[in-house]
Amino acid sequence: MRNRSVTYSSEAAFHALADPTRRAVLDLLRQGVQPAGQIARAFPVSRPAISKHLRLLRRAHLVHEKREGRHRLYQLNPEPLKAVDSWLEHYRVFW
Repeated sequence: MRNRSVTYSSEAAFHALADPTRRAVLDLLRQGVQPAGQIARAFPVSRPAISKHLRLLRRAHLVHEKREGRHRLYQLNPEPLKAVDSWLEHYRVFW
């Protein structure tokens, strides 16, 4: 494993959150760790399509992937959402 500092791109998080399927994946992962197959079964799109969504979420650091044997387990990483929350903070006065 590489030793590197983790920085989160708020732009990557916003891009990832722009898609309703990726937001739904994050909602699903709020329940806890999920295997990729179980995530894919929750959506009416192909497994390769869900894999692409998961890859984009990984690149945005919104999910962590853990491999156990041949299974890939995904877990929500809420840390990058702080940038989104910070941006929204300025608009809460209007609500």
